[in-house]
Amino acid sequence: MKAARLYALGIVGAVVYVWAMVTVAGCANEQGAKGHELYSHYCSPCHGESGKQNEGFNWSSMPDPKPKDLTNKSEMSTFKDEDIFNTISRDMKDTSEVGGDEIGDDDFAVPTMPTFKYTLSEEEVWAIVGYVRGLHGMKMEFKVEERKKQLAAALQTAQTNLEQATKAYEAAEKQASEEAEKKSEALKKDVEPDESSYADELAAMSKAKKELDAAQATMTNLVTRPGKGTSVPRPDITIKPDQLAKTVALGQRLYENKYGCNGCHSIGPDGGKVGPALDRAGFRLNGTWVYRWLKNPQAMNAETRMPALGLNDADAKAVTLYLTTLRGESEGEFAAPAVAPAAAPAPPPAEKKKK
Repeated sequence: MKAARLYALGIVGAVVYVWAMVTVAGCANEQGAKGHELYSHYCSPCHGESGKQNEGFNWSSMPDPKPKDLTNKSEMSTFKDEDIFNTISRDMKDTSEVGGDEIGDDDFAVPTMPTFKYTLSEEEVWAIVGYVRGLHGMKMEFKVEERKKQLAAALQTAQTNLEQATKAYEAAEKQASEEAEKKSEALKKDVEPDESSYADELAAMSKAKKELDAAQATMTNLVTRPGKGTSVPRPDITIKPDQLAKTVALGQRLYENKYGCNGCHSIGPDGGKVGPALDRAGFRLNGTWVYRWLKNPQAMNAETRMPALGLNDADAKAVTLYLTTLRGESEGEFAAPAVAPAAAPAPPPAEKKKK
């Protein structure tokens, strides 16, 4: 009987093992298919379907430096999975020599390689990393499922910590209130609870709440696209006339040197071909629409290839004003923006002459 039970347990264990392997393989296959889908949609116009240079239809139109050869194993193997992830999901840097951002030796700062930090979930970015690894004959070593488990455990710990901190705070507050009531009865007058007696518990509860919020946000970002369902409120893009030229110049600098818009859009003969030409953007596009599109393209068209690049309000306004000046004119000239400038202050009323 004992041998039979052991045999049965062995069969069950084997079945469980096979089921686990099939589940892992299924997850891997699903992730691979998702990575291929995302890569084809967002990356192939510049990198090519198989990752080779000059294969994507936009490759030859892009400013230098051109996209890497993703099939070059000798080069790509020098990058960790995390390096590729951080290249795809990063904050954009202003590469202007004058007035630009400080760029460290390890910072990836190629404006024409857009970020997908504000467009795709962390899980989706990892799916692209896995697909890119396959283009040069390697497998991604980073374990997304382990990441999920770690974040779930961290979330549970944060929830438990908050519950404990809340109980400690409530107990301390209750004790302070009871002591205040006793003093009130003894002194025959109202005595307020001593808030300092439970200040430490209140601070601990506030800290635990922040940690829980952070854990929830991290877990959400893993599986949910940032900005999904978030609309951009109507902006104020008016500007004083004496600030227009300076802001337009800033917008052009950001367009080229920070957000790399010229990698996908053309102005005249220069620029990419993924997005529409912007030579006459000032004629055909409304400034408010441009601003909202720059801030969150997916909120206006969920299927667009253009990613949200993380523009802050000031950058979005500057780029918008620059684009509204593009009316097919010669280089170095610009027309008045298609937005109303700030009204000049009214002159003071004239004094009445005494008769």
